[in-house]
Amino acid sequence: MESILKNKSYDFAIRIIKLNQYLINDKKEFVLSKQVLRSGTGIGALVREAEFGQSRADFTSKMSIALKEANETDYWLSLLKDSKYLKDKEYNSLKSDIDELIKLLITSVKTSKKNQTK
Repeated sequence: MESILKNKSYDFAIRIIKLNQYLINDKKEFVLSKQVLRSGTGIGALVREAEFGQSRADFTSKMSIALKEANETDYWLSLLKDSKYLKDKEYNSLKSDIDELIKLLITSVKTSKKNQTK
């Protein structure tokens, strides 16, 4: 699953970078765009960090932080939609991706915690 998570979080980061460029260039929005850029790209960075965690506990910690970043990204995306910076179609596509990442991260964290106690 880590490989799937690694690939999906990387692809999502690319989408977030493009979203950031769109928000800045087309919508002249500079605050929310920076927040969603930070949290949305942070997910993949933490997944990559976890890959070489020093221990199972370190891996679990990094994945838990990635999950927090994913949840935060979901929040920023909702704000962007509700403040009319994103149309429903754009939002729904990104929402689908972040929901999938959250599910994968929850599974990874649960499995890692279970394996930690063995």
